[in-house]
Amino acid sequence: MNIFTKTKDIEEYLLQLRQAGKTTGFVATMGALHQGHLSLIQQAQQSNDVVICSIFVNPTQFNDPADLEKYPRPIADDIQKLEQAGCDILFNPEVSEIYADHEQWHLNIGELEHLLEGKFRPGHYQGVTQVVYKLFNIIKPDTAYFGQKDYQQVMVISKMVQLLNMPVKLVMCAILREPDGLAMSSRNIHLTADDREHSLILSKTLNWVKDNFDSDKIVEIKAAAEQQITSEPGVELEYFEIVDGDTLHPANQNTKNIVALLAARVGKTRLIDNMIIRP
Repeated sequence: MNIFTKTKDIEEYLLQLRQAGKTTGFVATMGALHQGHLSLIQQAQQSNDVVICSIFVNPTQFNDPADLEKYPRPIADDIQKLEQAGCDILFNPEVSEIYADHEQWHLNIGELEHLLEGKFRPGHYQGVTQVVYKLFNIIKPDTAYFGQKDYQQVMVISKMVQLLNMPVKLVMCAILREPDGLAMSSRNIHLTADDREHSLILSKTLNWVKDNFDSDKIVEIKAAAEQQITSEPGVELEYFEIVDGDTLHPANQNTKNIVALLAARVGKTRLIDNMIIRP
């Protein structure tokens, strides 16, 4: 695996590959890689000649400096996992390589910025679009792969690509779960043994909603789901919504694409999860 830390070096290398007619797939990460990330690498390998992964803990998408500070950065372990997965290129830049001093950014992505995650993490999606725009311009991938666990983030990046007319195809890849149902996440390492047990209520509730879904009773199902989660010790629900998967507006019986999304604090760790109820 070729490892680059400098923008100029990876741009030159990828230009040569493109000139040789190679197709490129890109997976953007913040490291602390798990099997969910590696499944994105595998999906990219199926459709591209060359797969590039970036590891960059992006400071502009953190609302809380303490959260940024404690974000796991096991780079040696990550490199080993990428090599075992057969990834071709790693881009692992310093912050100074991506951002100039006092850099400003604002992209009008409309109401997506203020719904659900945007409401609880103001400014978060400006940071996401800022860094993904930069990475897309550096890597210039044919296709980029993102996980469904960050469903709203995929919508935001899709909106950015559309607004800025960027020549990249986006692919959303299914959530990978632990055998007990917990959605894989870099944040799971912060869960205590008790937290880990309590966190299972999130995926259990999503599965219950899918199994019992009745479009005429969305309000009742939502209330029952919220009750299930808030009854679990050590779990503080931030939101549970059943929405139109194309707009994130509340779903109704006529909505064709329905997704249930949630965020909760389990102990001191904030987790998100979702499930497509009606594709």
